[in-house]
Amino acid sequence: MSYRHVLAKADYTDYSSGSVLHSAPGFPAFPVRLASEVFLRALALRGGGAPAVLWDPCCGSGYLLSVLGLLHRPVIGSVLATDLADEALALAEENLALLDPDALALRAKVLEERAERFGKPSYLEAAEAARRLADGLARDGGRLPAAVCRANAFDREDLAEAVEGRTPDIVITDVPYGEQTSWLGVEGEAGVPEMLAAVASVLPPHAVLAVTTRGRKVPLGGVRAAESFKIGTRAVALVPAGRFTG
Repeated sequence: MSYRHVLAKADYTDYSSGSVLHSAPGFPAFPVRLASEVFLRALALRGGGAPAVLWDPCCGSGYLLSVLGLLHRPVIGSVLATDLADEALALAEENLALLDPDALALRAKVLEERAERFGKPSYLEAAEAARRLADGLARDGGRLPAAVCRANAFDREDLAEAVEGRTPDIVITDVPYGEQTSWLGVEGEAGVPEMLAAVASVLPPHAVLAVTTRGRKVPLGGVRAAESFKIGTRAVALVPAGRFTG
């Protein structure tokens, strides 16, 4: 299926993992254009004009949420990142802290210092990218409130505690897969329907779960998706939370 919202290809170099945004081995990035398309489809399915409260319950490095926050600040009110792994949470905190023009400006200065110290033009290019992102974020609404906390995506009590005081209405997550990432000791798609049901249980019925995975389709355990499609190697399913709990 072709793109519906992000029709034109763009240069997303400024959002590259490991440039301005932090990266680490074992934490794969996510295609930026596809992330934008999935979010915009979820926003349309949710409806209404209120800014989205965005949550990734398998946040990893926080890259997906960070990119969406930078791209779509005017329609996002806040973001929440949860995971179980200490390394993931630490990296997500670093990345989500950059959803602030002042933090991006400081990141640019650090990268400029590295460019001078190591004589690498790539650091200078990254510094320039950080300043462009800072300018764009300031123009589009400024600092985006972000929270990072530990939660088991299968544990309803954990999840309820994580979202307490918040009302996420769009969940967007890339299910851990393959050899680069593991998910509670299992590989691939095992447990996806159970995880989605647990997440949906702490959401309002109108909230939308947007889930991606590598493969032919996202396993939903018999729940019917409102929309499903495949672009490249990733399958995507969009499901109102009420379909898991109703």
